[in-house]
Amino acid sequence: MHLSGIFIPLITPFTADGAVDHKALYDLATDTTAHGAAGLVVLGTTGEPATLTPAERAAVLETASSTGAPLLVGVGGSATAATVAEVAALPPDVTPMVVVPPYTRPGEAGVLAHFRAVAAAANAPIVIYHVPYRTGQPLPADAILELAAMANVAGLKLSDGPITPATVRLLAAAPPHFAVLGGDDALISPLLALGAHGGILASAHVATAQFVALHDAWRSGDVDTARPLGHRLAALSEALFAEPNPAVVKAVLHAQGRIASPAVRLPLLPATPAARGRALELLARL
Repeated sequence: MHLSGIFIPLITPFTADGAVDHKALYDLATDTTAHGAAGLVVLGTTGEPATLTPAERAAVLETASSTGAPLLVGVGGSATAATVAEVAALPPDVTPMVVVPPYTRPGEAGVLAHFRAVAAAANAPIVIYHVPYRTGQPLPADAILELAAMANVAGLKLSDGPITPATVRLLAAAPPHFAVLGGDDALISPLLALGAHGGILASAHVATAQFVALHDAWRSGDVDTARPLGHRLAALSEALFAEPNPAVVKAVLHAQGRIASPAVRLPLLPATPAARGRALELLARL
């Protein structure tokens, strides 16, 4: 897979009676790729995979695969053996996006050993998902660069919060084959300015063409376009993440008539009217 551009971490839409809405899922996938998205991510955090049954997860993957779009699949957990089995079972035409082992906090050496085993078992080069505020496991730039040097590792979804000198060093020192994809929506513009290859952005559900234009502007050096557009999209992203993701994104998609229900599954709660209204207001300004 060519890991450059804007990837959509698909929500899992539900019908009014709570079932997975596969038609809406397919329509969202094809609509966002028609507006320039480089590919899709299924069963990532935005897709609420922890609330789906194994049969539902398999069906979501099948629906997304049927679009023919480049596809990343969220996998992984706290146990290396289970993660190895999960990636080994995936077909070679999808890219595993493997989260740093959550909750156990195995330390840098444990994370490196985990990904050596996982990458060796995968049927396609993997993307590592680094999100320490969810996993509890920070990684310095040196450890990420060790991951980048491993065989069968294609890139990184970087969701580690504010941009720091370590972020700049990582982007400067990453090898050419290793794609860095921003995962903190409000920070995607400065990350692209620093050389990130693209982003995996839930906000791009509702403004796909604008996020694609932002990526293209930074890649072409069109600062006059990129900077103000990045500011507007950052404000939209903050509004879409004002409540736990993907509640506000789903509320906006429902208001647009693109999904039948804004429902999320417990323990998530639906977005408040105030959060939905603020996001719709900022979206209208685009």
